[in-house]
Order: sequence, then C-alpha cells, then structure tokens
Amino acid sequence: MSHHRAAHRSSSGRTLSRVLVGTLLVALLVGGGTAFRVWQVARFDDRRPVDIVVVLGAAQYHGKPSDVLEARLNQALKLYRAGLTEYVVTVGGRQTGDAYTEAQAGKKWLSENGVPADHIVEVDVGEDTLGSVQAVADLAADRGWDSALIVSDPWHSLRARTMANDLGLQAWASPARSGPAVQTREFQFRYIVRETGALLYYRLTHAPAELNGDGLG
Repeated sequence: MSHHRAAHRSSSGRTLSRVLVGTLLVALLVGGGTAFRVWQVARFDDRRPVDIVVVLGAAQYHGKPSDVLEARLNQALKLYRAGLTEYVVTVGGRQTGDAYTEAQAGKKWLSENGVPADHIVEVDVGEDTLGSVQAVADLAADRGWDSALIVSDPWHSLRARTMANDLGLQAWASPARSGPAVQTREFQFRYIVRETGALLYYRLTHAPAELNGDGLG
C-alpha cells in the first residue's frame, strides 16, 4: 500500500514538474516573441501619407523640449516637410509648476521651425501612453481623421502603435532615431525589456503600465 502511495506521489510530482516546465517555456516563448517584435518594429520606419503625424510627449523645460522630445519633433518635422501629412498633433500634459505643457512646447518648437501654427494641433492631456493615445483618437474621430504616423522612441513604437490601432486609428510607427533613447546598448536593452513587460501587461489588461519617467507609461 505504501509502495502504491509512493508511486502515486512520484507520478504526481512528475506531472507537476512537466506543467511547471511547460508554463515556463510558454512564458519564455511569449516574452521572447514580444521582445523580438518590439525590436523589429523599432528598426523600421513605416512612413507613408497619413491624415496626422502624432508626436508623443516627453519632458520639456520652461517651453524648451528635452533632448528626447526634440528628437521626436525633428522626426515629425521631416515627415511634414516630406509632404506626408498636413497636420502634426503634439501630445502631453504638464508637470506641477510647469508653465508649458509638453504639447505646447512641441507646438512652439515646430512653429519656430517652419510648420504653420494652424497645421499643429495640441492635445494637452495624457499622463501615460494610453491616456495620450485615447485623447488623440477622440480628436481624430471629431476631425474625421482616420490614419496616423506615431512618432516616439524606437522601442516605444510597437506599444503606442498597438494602442492607436485598438482605439480605432489606422496607425503606423515612424520612430525618432536620434536622442538619448538610441545612444547606448545598455539603455536600449533596458528599454526593450521594460517595453516588453509593458506591452504584455497592456495586452492582458488593456490598462497602462505605470512606467513613467522614460516616456513609457
């Protein structure tokens, strides 16, 4: 009888081990596949004619864009000058004590660099990527805009594009390829890991990942 119980426990242990190993393998495959897609989308510029180019917000200082935000604005300016859109949408709220929102700082920079003010639309909301993209989708629905190029850092592009498509915009990514986000391999690796986690979290919950500080939220 004791031999039977021991055999049963051994069999149960093997079954549990197989389940755990299988679960781990699935998690590794899903995580690895998502990380590969983050990396893959980051490497391509899907520029094409669209209704709007959307510049996702990043830090600004008294109306002057940070290096991260300026890199994104430069990319949007190139797309506008290439004739791929008539309108640029700048996105982002303000931190406590700021005189400008990120969207206002973006509009100011683009205006100073030759984009007519009436071709720049500010969206002064959004404390995270999902909130920002939702506000842009609402604006697009009001204006009758259907397609967008999302401008952000390369590693952020897949998640931002995914959210925009989920919210009804036909969206592609045109990442900024200069600035701090692409300068060191260590930063790139850390960014890909964080974005992989944030994207998986979004796909599971359709909620933003609270990863503010690097423009990730």
